[in-house]
Amino acid sequence: MTKELSRVEREILLKTARQAIKNRAIGEKIPRLNLDEFSSRMREKGACFVTLTIKGVLRGCVGSLEATQPLIMDVQERATGAAFNDPRFPSLTLAELDNVQVEISRLTKPEVLEYSSAQDLQEKLRPGIDGVILRHQSHRATFLPQVWEQLATPELFLSQLCLKMGFDSSAWKKTRLLVEIYQAEKFSEGD
Repeated sequence: MTKELSRVEREILLKTARQAIKNRAIGEKIPRLNLDEFSSRMREKGACFVTLTIKGVLRGCVGSLEATQPLIMDVQERATGAAFNDPRFPSLTLAELDNVQVEISRLTKPEVLEYSSAQDLQEKLRPGIDGVILRHQSHRATFLPQVWEQLATPELFLSQLCLKMGFDSSAWKKTRLLVEIYQAEKFSEGD
């Protein structure tokens, strides 16, 4: 990831996300983006998560861990995914649209974190800074860096991430998991 986005770039990404959600909610086609209208940072391949909340309560979150398309397009796609395709929630309704807050997390490229033991893994994680991906065979789960706000210790963070992956909460202590870390540039409406 290149340097942080400007305030204007962040606003454009947030407006793009909201417009895509609104168009889908009212049954209109999502506008096709003309990439020439956007900055080079928004045109470069980027990975993001879009998180939707209503009065601070999660309402949807969908993202990508690997940069496969221009950031502006990834934001548009993940925004509609968070609103209408998060399997934990019903589709966002038109009545909810005015109350939903959009947050975007632009991710760095994940890097493998080498560790020798469960203790070493705990010591290498940086609470509040690192997002974590756990992988084992065909299973994968991630928590964004902001999840540290609710799960403040590495032990709790890793245990809950194992549960999210469909494993026992202590799997990270007993099984050799592939661990990757990344960082996120987070911004939301009203920042």
